Amino acid sequence: MGVIDASTWQALGITLSMLGLVVSFVLWRVRGPAAGIRGVAWSLLPAAAGLTGTLKLAWEIADSVVNWAVRLVFSPVVWLGIILAGVSVVLFGVSAAMRSRGVGGAAGARGAKKVGGKRSAGDDKALPAERGSRTAQPAVKDDDMDDIEAILKKHGIS
Repeated sequence: MGVIDASTWQALGITLSMLGLVVSFVLWRVRGPAAGIRGVAWSLLPAAAGLTGTLKLAWEIADSVVNWAVRLVFSPVVWLGIILAGVSVVLFGVSAAMRSRGVGGAAGARGAKKVGGKRSAGDDKALPAERGSRTAQPAVKDDDMDDIEAILKKHGIS
């Protein structure tokens, strides 16, 4: 991108606005005042962007995105980076699956109790049963809750 001064950007914004106003006039005649006024509103935006420097900013952003995309497509180093990112995502997924199944962790890392200085492998399996044997006591006794609890127990949920 060559060097473009601020007055050129302002002139571009005003030129685009003038072109938009011509289209707005045509819209006003063809579709009515509502479409024409909306066209005028859209037509004022390029002039505002040129005067505030936003037009130059949008151009620089678009230029940077295009340069990045060209570099992405034609650079083997970037493709290597994309492949490494993909491998990383797959490894995160594999480790999450292993954790959810309890595979690959340290031996007894899930709260095994020490028995005489040694860890017992059966303690890991007993832990959920101990937690499930406790029943929660309601804070306030309610007759309606008794009915609900009876239904839940009948279906084996509680």
